[in-house]
Amino acid sequence: MAEYRLTSEEFLNGYQAQFGPISLREISDICMVSMAVPLAEEQAVQKALKAAFGIDMPDIGQSQGAAPLDSRVLRMGLDQMFVLFPRAQNTGRAEQQIKALMKSAVYTTDQSHNWVGLEISGPGCRSALERICPIDLHPERFAIDAVARTQMEHLGTIILCVDHETYWLFSASSSAKSFLHALETSIHNVQ
Repeated sequence: MAEYRLTSEEFLNGYQAQFGPISLREISDICMVSMAVPLAEEQAVQKALKAAFGIDMPDIGQSQGAAPLDSRVLRMGLDQMFVLFPRAQNTGRAEQQIKALMKSAVYTTDQSHNWVGLEISGPGCRSALERICPIDLHPERFAIDAVARTQMEHLGTIILCVDHETYWLFSASSSAKSFLHALETSIHNVQ
């Protein structure tokens, strides 16, 4: 009997483009694991997060970098966080890696292949995002490390400000090409 091996592929074939000062690229080299906080266990999760990642639990709508796994913890809601870390740091199953680090204090789910990631950066990138993003992205309101769930062109999106003019965007992988098209169109419309 023949043996088959499945290999993952990038949703947008490693897309990269430059639009004047604005660059847009697919983020394909990270793992994403969701962590759900069990009911009434926030203090235990806070303690586990400190032990595993050396950080306090970020406030809702904030993220924080951590040395273990060269990771970033995103606090999406009262009982939900995501951990992003480079695929090169993944020693096996991403979910099992986070579950072991957190000593099973949270419920985990590997989200790595459910989301397409895009990085938009450069002068003018905020103007392009403001055309399709209904939240206030002014640096005083949405500073570095801020994260939010929103919609862009009818597509559910997670937006993360990673630097002064750099944003990471995640949307459902099933609509990767539509998401890319929405961003490209918005960039063209501000130039």
